[in-house]
Amino acid sequence: MLRAFKVVPLIALLGVVALAGVAVGCGGDEAEPASSPSASADATSKAYNIGISQIAPHPALDATVQGFQDALAEAGFANVEYDLQNAQGDMATTASIAQKFAGDDLDLVVGVGTPSAQALAKAVTDTPVLFTACTDPVGAGLLQDLNAPSANVTGASDMQPTKPILELVKAFRPDAKAVGMVYNAGESNSVFLVTQAEKDAATMGLTIVKAPAGTSAEVQAAAKSLIGRADAIMVVGDNTAVTALEAIIKVAEQNQMPLVAGDPDSVKRGAVAAWGFDYYDHGKQAGELAAKVLSGTPISDIPVVFAQDLQLSVNEKAAAAQGVTIPADRVSQAVNKY
Repeated sequence: MLRAFKVVPLIALLGVVALAGVAVGCGGDEAEPASSPSASADATSKAYNIGISQIAPHPALDATVQGFQDALAEAGFANVEYDLQNAQGDMATTASIAQKFAGDDLDLVVGVGTPSAQALAKAVTDTPVLFTACTDPVGAGLLQDLNAPSANVTGASDMQPTKPILELVKAFRPDAKAVGMVYNAGESNSVFLVTQAEKDAATMGLTIVKAPAGTSAEVQAAAKSLIGRADAIMVVGDNTAVTALEAIIKVAEQNQMPLVAGDPDSVKRGAVAAWGFDYYDHGKQAGELAAKVLSGTPISDIPVVFAQDLQLSVNEKAAAAQGVTIPADRVSQAVNKY
């Protein structure tokens, strides 16, 4: 069993995109299972201290952390003490957490979300750094070569295609011309996805209307700014927007603007539909990488891995509240139905 968690209340390149709903890694195979011989009995018998810095509290990132911990436990690392820190969406706090970890005696640090990973990579230079729930690690400055990391940083990217999500808008509202995106312009992962969405939208007769929100408190105003300018709203890969998703859902319902998303949890909370993957499984990918690191594999021999197996999620009740009907073929295709 893991030791009791220590929680200290300090206040998420473009790879090969699968258009059929599968995100794959760039130039590399999936990471070997953590139960491989590299996780030796000698390595797993030791005690470890791991710091985890999470950018914000929301279900997808919480599931990522749980998946990470479970993967290490399944690999035989039973004597691990975790220092779990959550920045509550505050960028300055990510730097404070990173500085704390830099001064602590830790065997490994993990950044959950791009801003947290960036802060750790900057502050922690003599301890292995893993990232997860990070969309564009090269663009974020975390490393230069996805297949051969040259410093102390590697991890698991949650990059996903935006075109299948935009296709959901066309399925629900065929006459749609503009799709609004609520996003934090200070998050490099969000800027990357907005840019990709703009490219995909241009091929589909759509335009992207940007609605920046620097903090969760600004999300509602950003969503309201889309009224009369967009036919639907899209939230994908943005920690700030997902943290305050209920504010966007309220605007979507009051103005009959279907909300589509990039993760199943957002659909459970009230988005109409999403193409996304299971963040618990994504966390397990990072946990498998951690097992390699703790077993002595050099970071340079641990390529970045990418999230796998995009799945369709739908919420028919949310669709009715937002003025659309989900086509029967989409309902039958959905893996998750809420």
